[in-house]
Amino acid sequence: MADDRETVDRTTIVETNGGGGGGGVLAVVLLIVVILVLLFLFRDQLGFGSRTTEVKVPDKIEVNVN
Repeated sequence: MADDRETVDRTTIVETNGGGGGGGVLAVVLLIVVILVLLFLFRDQLGFGSRTTEVKVPDKIEVNVN
């Protein structure tokens, strides 16, 4: 007994919720990395990169009491 029915092609459509949400997160992470690199490169001009701390102490202190 042969199957005489006609073959029917079926297509399934799957809807997703947006999909490309990772692009925004990637942009924020990239922006943070760029800011950190710029802070590192210009740390001397911003006052963050001082390797030595210089404290000047006077030899004598004059105190006048009236």
